[in-house]
Amino acid sequence: MHFLIVGPGAMGCLFASRLKRAGYDVTLLDYIRERAEKITRQGIMVEGVTGEYMVKVPVEVGEIESKPDYALICVKAIKTMEVGEAIAPWLPPKTSVVTPQNGIGNLEILMDIFGKNRVLGGVTAEGATVLGWGRIRHAGQGSTFFGPKGDSHSPLGPLVAAFNRAGFKTDSADNLQTLMWGKLIINVGINALTAITGLKNGRLPELEGTRLVMEEAVKEAMAVAEAKNIRLPYQDPLGRVLEVCRDTGGNIASMLQDIVNKKVTEVDFINGAIVEEGEILGISTPVNRTLTLLVQTIQETFRERIS
Repeated sequence: MHFLIVGPGAMGCLFASRLKRAGYDVTLLDYIRERAEKITRQGIMVEGVTGEYMVKVPVEVGEIESKPDYALICVKAIKTMEVGEAIAPWLPPKTSVVTPQNGIGNLEILMDIFGKNRVLGGVTAEGATVLGWGRIRHAGQGSTFFGPKGDSHSPLGPLVAAFNRAGFKTDSADNLQTLMWGKLIINVGINALTAITGLKNGRLPELEGTRLVMEEAVKEAMAVAEAKNIRLPYQDPLGRVLEVCRDTGGNIASMLQDIVNKKVTEVDFINGAIVEEGEILGISTPVNRTLTLLVQTIQETFRERIS
């Protein structure tokens, strides 16, 4: 079985290294030739909750000659359309396209490009941090789900089996929208606040100001989900966000990683998605709008900021 992992970031390197260690054929796809050549030479170096190890994985730039069974899209949500359109002309018709990305909207973008029957959605609670080109810290473990289930001939079964063999706690699911919104609301409560304050996850509930803003952002997201008749995978959304903060107390959220590295974030697909859905439904989302605007301002003014 051959996997094409699109994007050598934290999650792309984590998936690539573990699948390769499990015996699968894996290729990483990059757009920066210098980085691709370095990772190919040195391998992917992993540290963290699953120990320290190095795995050699080839990294290509541009069209690849092999015919992967699965293409995992592991780029930031802002790059989903660009990447999808770039690989669509040469990706074999039988390759299944899989998105385990953050935020909402990625699944629909990829379905528009590749067709509904070729795309599988995913949600993962695995956490990883980039330490350098091809160097990551596996910061936390959690469940991963792919779906929809489909029939007995669906490519979902082998995908789930491969991820389990690679050491990821993985299952199939039909309620992908429920799971995606469940993760979205957690990200709504945490990511933008860490990006703005520069704090790790665990500090957010401990400070009155960030906790109050978190509560309001989550309430707005809950109101939007309820209006869309989305049943969340937990009874107490705010309690779940606080639990994740505690469980990942020392973690640097992905949006804060982007800000530290002076990169564009996924805020438009997280807090911004709540604002957009709220406008459609006539629901006011002032806190999520403010968080979105502040993160957008930070990422637009990297060169002007005072250290």
